[in-house]
Amino acid sequence: MATIADVAREAGVSISTVSYALSGKRSITEDTRVRVLAAAARLGYAPKAAARALAARRSQIIAVTTPLHPDTDHSAHMAFAMAVTTAARDHDYDTLLLVQDDALEGMRRSAATSLADGIVVLDVAAHDERADLARSLGCPVVFIGLPADTGGLTCVDLDFRAAAHEAVDTLHAAGHRTVGLVSQPVDVIAREANYPLRIEQAFAERADELGLTHALVRPDLDAPHAVLDDLLRLLPEVTAIVLSTPTSVAVALTESLSRRGLRVPDDLSVVTVGMTADPSRPPLPFDSLPLDPALTCPVAVDTLVGLIEGATSPGGVTLVPPTHVSRGSVAPAPVPHPTEVV
Repeated sequence: MATIADVAREAGVSISTVSYALSGKRSITEDTRVRVLAAAARLGYAPKAAARALAARRSQIIAVTTPLHPDTDHSAHMAFAMAVTTAARDHDYDTLLLVQDDALEGMRRSAATSLADGIVVLDVAAHDERADLARSLGCPVVFIGLPADTGGLTCVDLDFRAAAHEAVDTLHAAGHRTVGLVSQPVDVIAREANYPLRIEQAFAERADELGLTHALVRPDLDAPHAVLDDLLRLLPEVTAIVLSTPTSVAVALTESLSRRGLRVPDDLSVVTVGMTADPSRPPLPFDSLPLDPALTCPVAVDTLVGLIEGATSPGGVTLVPPTHVSRGSVAPAPVPHPTEVV
């Protein structure tokens, strides 16, 4: 059976564009619509056939499980919840937010009572207990994030490995040979939030492949300005920084650089990876490969609706390519001043 992803590949468009072309929920060009419809016809894709037959037995609700932690970035948390909600509305579904401490109980109740037709799982950990539960439920579930074991699960996520590699490659191409990573706080790493671990691993992997001198630091949220001192102790000759850290730490780092008289990009180049913009603040003035909910959430919801409506087969991992936003924060590595010989 053809899937919505198959149609997207056949037509040469995104999964979201296929959804818009078939549902008519958003305006797209006539040429694109015709191309999508032709691809769907060639593949025999009929997304709403099962839905029409069973519509009266559906709640038209998608549950979103996203537990809160003491270190939760609330702006990013709500950005993802709202992106899922917006994508769900494009398919005529509402959302139910499950934020209780017992995330398993919320999922069980939603599935057992048919409170929701499907579940989106956010804030995924490497060894997430919701993964085992999802495998046993008779309810479609899509993870936005990758547990360590994705067997039997349907997952959508940003390709963090590709994003970290691209950041390091960009700095290497500009001549930087000593690069630091400012990662997430220790508590976030300790609970195995999946994407910071993947970024740390991919950063070190690529830096080693290119022969770069590198180190990482994990900030203390109670003393975010200390992160620059920590990095300079490890890498006194650092000329470039990759940021994959809370926005508050990035802002504190910017202030610390200014106090030391260091300018971006003249003295230090900076790229952010896997950070979600805080809508209450101006964008950080750095090149970015962002964790943008607009990239992953529509794909996850399209996939879940396909599962609910019988148009998509369960299982598999979809990695969404990162986008690179340039803001002029990368420049050629500073040329070291020659040491005077006496």
